[in-house]
This record gives sequence, C-alpha cells and structure tokens, in this order.
Amino acid sequence: MDRQPTGGTIDESEVARFSRLAGQWWDPRGPMAALHKFNPVRLAYIRDHTAARFDRDPKRLDSLSGLRILDIGCGGGILCEPLARLGAAVVGADPAPSNIAVARQHAAQSGLSIDYRNTSAEALAQAGEAFDVVLAMEVVEHVADVGLFIDSAAAMVRPGGLLFVATLNRTVKSFALAIVGAEYILRWLPRGTHQWDKFVTPNELEIAIAQGGARVIAETGVIYNLLADRWQLSADMDVNYMVVAEPAA
Repeated sequence: MDRQPTGGTIDESEVARFSRLAGQWWDPRGPMAALHKFNPVRLAYIRDHTAARFDRDPKRLDSLSGLRILDIGCGGGILCEPLARLGAAVVGADPAPSNIAVARQHAAQSGLSIDYRNTSAEALAQAGEAFDVVLAMEVVEHVADVGLFIDSAAAMVRPGGLLFVATLNRTVKSFALAIVGAEYILRWLPRGTHQWDKFVTPNELEIAIAQGGARVIAETGVIYNLLADRWQLSADMDVNYMVVAEPAA
C-alpha cells in the first residue's frame, strides 16, 4: 500500500455521488435498498464479536451499553440507530453535510441520541478521539487513500477494543456480481456506485491494518441467498467480506 502523504481520505466525487442520494437513505425500496437488506447481518456480526470481547450477553437488548462506538462513513445513520438502540454511545461521521442532516433528522424523529459529525476519519484521529469500537463498513472502497484511512481508524481504537471493516474484494467474480449484476442487471444499486479498481483484497486490507498498528483476528465472507432473500455469512470472501481487528500488543 502506498503510504505517501496525500490530500486526505475524502474522495470528493464519491461524496458528491452519495450527497445526491441523501434524501433517500431511509427508503427501504430506494437506492439504498441493498444496504437495508445487508444491515441485519453486519449488525449481528458487530454485536456478537463486540459482546464476546467485552464479556456481554449478545441476546440482551442493552448488550452494547456503556461502549463508545464510531461509525465512519455513516451516511444517513442506518447502522448507527440500531447500535444506539443496543445501548452504545454512538458517534456517526460522514464527509457529506447532506447525509449528516438526514441522519440527525431521522434520529430525532426516532427519539435517539446520536452524535453525528460532518468530518473525516483523519480529522477525528488528529483530535485524539478514542473508541471501544471503530466501524468502517462499506466505506474503504470509496476513500481516496486506503492506507491513511485505515491508519486513522486504527489509531482511534482503545487498547482492548475492536476495528471492523466491511468491503468488496477485487476479483473477476466481484466485477460480475457487484457491478455488472447489482448495478446494471438487477438495478440493486445506482450505476456508478462502485469502481472495481478501488475494491480492496483481503491481503491488501490486512497489510494496511498491520501498518496501522493492528492485526486481523477474524474474517468472514457475506453472500446473498437468493432463495431466502437475505444476506448471510459464508466462507466465500470473493465478493463481500468483513474483518475484525484489534490493536497489536
């Protein structure tokens, strides 16, 4: 991974793309429909690993109580809200002001207290922010500098805490399914949502995490079960996958 200084992690073209969709974040049948369907499996994965790390019962409705969690690239708050309902003190960060405005409005309507901030990962890290859990879910493939982004995310994980990353593998299969299939044939996502050359392989991600001072302790693939009409965990990491990392000793 290139670790040379850059202008930051924010890709302005990506921010502009998601800003145009801001008003439709919470429409389960709109442009974010695929993300709404993906939410249960990633939420359960985060909850279960976090509960195990902090000796909690994952079945309790307040299983994340007392834990400070950062969701980088939070968009409209689709993941932040269920985490807050599980008792976590959630900070949602996104570089698009329109996304943050939508997230704040929806949280207020839902009666949830979530600290939403229009900022970047590196700005939060430079400010000395620290969290029990840092999330970078479906965002690595949209940043301008993966190395700097992972460095910043990992730097904010408290000793004993966890870093979660969900992204897309750069394979022929991911091009066929995540771009051609999802964007052009099935129309699950707006065309142009993803750029295949920005997908990150598990090996590249693990190297970036190691260079950021952390180590991968768990990984899983995520596949779409067409018959059950839902996403589920799998050993197949060819397209979607998630990893869990901890600060290196």
